[in-house]
Formats: sequence, structure tokens, C-alpha cells
Amino acid sequence: MMSTPHSEAPPPYIPPPSEAPRKEILPLPWSAPWSWLVSGWSDMRAFPGISGFYGCAFWLMAFILGAVFRSKPEYTMTIASGCLLLGPFLAMGLYDVSRRREEGSLPTWALSASCWRSHVRSMGMLVLVLIVLELLWGRASLVVFAVFFNTGMPSTTGVIQAVFNPDNWEFLAVYLVVGGVFAGLVYATAVVSIPMILDRDTDAISAGITSLQVVFSNLPVMLLWGALLTTLVVVALIPWGIGLLIIGPWLGHASWHAYRGSVRWLDENVKVTPTT
Repeated sequence: MMSTPHSEAPPPYIPPPSEAPRKEILPLPWSAPWSWLVSGWSDMRAFPGISGFYGCAFWLMAFILGAVFRSKPEYTMTIASGCLLLGPFLAMGLYDVSRRREEGSLPTWALSASCWRSHVRSMGMLVLVLIVLELLWGRASLVVFAVFFNTGMPSTTGVIQAVFNPDNWEFLAVYLVVGGVFAGLVYATAVVSIPMILDRDTDAISAGITSLQVVFSNLPVMLLWGALLTTLVVVALIPWGIGLLIIGPWLGHASWHAYRGSVRWLDENVKVTPTT
């Protein structure tokens, strides 16, 4: 009898290379945040009408939040969640202005106000993640109050005096640590994710991961950028949040340049080099 040759095993499956555009996280010099602020200021001056509209929107949100805290503090978290829901969509409008100016096309208010429509799913998912983090932050704050606050729950009129009472130094220290962790997590997740969604129409998870990569790949510079953002926002809130009329849109435009300066897509015809 003739023996039949054994059939050879099929070769292992090798998946085809991904067709998704590849990105490169760029190294950032210490001068990068200052360059982003300069570029953002240039964008704001180029289109003061559009930027002024968004500045008014940011100021109105801050005014409403402050008024609710003073009169109905039990609704403060609800209003803050609403601001967190609306804020990223307003910021995307500013990113659109900077993007179109960078491309050489003419930004308009109508285009910037509607730029989120084609990205609503990704934006919705990202905003949901941010709201969940805010709720966890609020729950953690209640636990810190319950465990470490030594002088009784403060009234709405004396909350600042009660918090900074010397008897509550343990509470203040723990509260700042817990708040810093959650604030850092929100910052690291969102710092370049929203402009990336606008620019590349990517999903929220990929955008959030890229944002985390940018922060941890350039931690000292991104900490400086976060400190500048925080300082300017605090300055903008004094008095009555009037500074948000200018600082709000300025930081929005600058955040677009932070994304463009820290992430380069390898399928782009024009290379985006890091700021020197």
C-alpha cells in the first residue's frame, strides 16, 4: 500500500498591520507651555468676536454656580455637573477656531458652535467619564468631612472660616491630598483628549489614553502647564469671575496648541514639531 503524506499544519495567522494612523508623543521643552499661551493669545486676538462669545458663556456658568452656592448650596453639585457637561462642548468650539486658523481657513461662529455634532458620541462618553470622576470626588470629599472635620459641619455663610480653622488642619491636609488626586486624574484624562476628538474623530477611550500618555511622558512640563492653567483660572475668578471673559477663551485656544505641540500624527503631510 502507498503511504499518503501527512498534511502540513496551516501557517499561523498573522493579522494585517493596522490601518489606523499612528501617533507619536513628542518630548516637550520647558518653554512649551509659554509658547502655547502666546499662540492662544494670537488666536483670540485674531477672532475677538467669537472668543468673546465663549468668554461670556464661561463667565455666565461661573456666575450661576456662585449664585447657587450662596443661596441654595444643596444644588451646587447639580449645577457643577451641568457645567462639566457643557464646558467641554464650549471648549471644542474654541479648538475649532484655532484648528481652522492653523489650516488657513476662515473660522466662523456658526461653524465653531456646531463642530461637536459629528463627534457627539465620543464627546458624550468622555463627558460621562468626567462626571463619574466628579461624583467619586464628591463622595470621597464627604468621607473626608465625616472623618477629619473637628468643629462640626460649617454653615453656608461660614464655610471658608470653618475650613481654615486651625483645629481642622488634618481635614485640610487630607482634603487637599484627595482633591489633588482626583483633580490630577481629571486633568490627565482631558488635557488633550477633547482637541484630539475634534482633530481625528477618535473614540473617547483612545483619546483619554493618549492624554494620559502625554502627561506621563512629559510629567514635569505638563505639571507646569496644569499649574499655569490653575493659576490663571483662580486669577480669572477674582472678582466675580470677570476675568473669565478673557482668560477663558485664551486658555481654550492655548489648549489646542498644547495638543498640537505634544501629539504628532505620522500620516500628516505637514509635520508638527515640538516647541523649542
